Amino acid sequence: MSDHEDHEYDADEGEYEDYDDHDDYQSPHREAFDHDPLGQTEVWAGMSVGELGDEYGKAGIGAAKVHQAIDIYAEMLADEDCTVFFSLAGAMVPTGMRTLVADLIRDGYIDALVTTGANLTHDAIEAIGGKHHHGAEHQDGMSARDHDEQLRDEEVDRIYNVYLPQEHFALFEGHLRDEVFPVLEEEGTVSIERFVRELGRANSEVNAAEDVDEDPGVAAAAYENDVPIYCPAVQDSVLGLQAWMYSQTSEFSLDALADMTPLTDLAFEAENAGCMLVGGGVPKNFTLQTMLVTPGAYDYAVQITMDPEATGGLSGATLDEARSWGKLKKEARNATVVGDATIMLPLIVAAAREKIESEH
Repeated sequence: MSDHEDHEYDADEGEYEDYDDHDDYQSPHREAFDHDPLGQTEVWAGMSVGELGDEYGKAGIGAAKVHQAIDIYAEMLADEDCTVFFSLAGAMVPTGMRTLVADLIRDGYIDALVTTGANLTHDAIEAIGGKHHHGAEHQDGMSARDHDEQLRDEEVDRIYNVYLPQEHFALFEGHLRDEVFPVLEEEGTVSIERFVRELGRANSEVNAAEDVDEDPGVAAAAYENDVPIYCPAVQDSVLGLQAWMYSQTSEFSLDALADMTPLTDLAFEAENAGCMLVGGGVPKNFTLQTMLVTPGAYDYAVQITMDPEATGGLSGATLDEARSWGKLKKEARNATVVGDATIMLPLIVAAAREKIESEH
């Protein structure tokens, strides 16, 4: 046992001072130390995803961030005065997140969706009978390049380990030209939101008429529940390419600025506002920047990203950085989860829904 066990060292005097109660002692150098000891995460057969989220709260590093994200997202969804913006970037629809997002819309957990033309393209393909398939990055015994050249010859497009036969794009083009563009052509120049709303109507009706096994999807759910979808970079997709080609021989055209007013009005009128940001890119910034022209800012924010902060790029920027711009309130609750959104999003959504729906 040390001779100094019951003494505190006085740096000024160069000696130890007596103290009797270790429990009352706090170092003057620990102002930032909040004594919150970690626990040990436990798992058991039959545990729910909500219980797993709670167990993550005992741990550190990424698990603690996931627990925090679940807690904030649940509070956001439970707040009846909160307008929820959902930003969806990346290949979320073709990789299997389509029904998850559609269900959030149907169940009233999304008030506005901001996404990419690519996600809307793949959403429509599934709605009208096309299908994505499990694939591989490369075939055994074959170089990655040789494998992709083989896929090119076989007319199969690859999204990492997901395959899509190219004939589904022809199906999609026919769908647009038969079911979507003729209606809009009568209106002339329309907003992108109006374009996507008409796409959702067509997806819903064709899905039902042809008894497609797959869910009618995101755009259909938004159309059926009067939830606006904003697609600020629609040109950067097959959907945008088809719109441009149709505009060359018709009166149809898109007004890229028309959506700014209704989206800003939605943010301006929100008593409280929250955002779930899946991935980065244009959807993330479009969702966040809306608050720059309103007197308010986001009260809640959760993001899932794999992009590093140190590049200075928007996709990896922390939500604390967004606070410096006035996109988040100073007192806003926010969490950033670094990881694959196809893993993290279902976990966070399931745990948050379990948390709030078990209380009702």
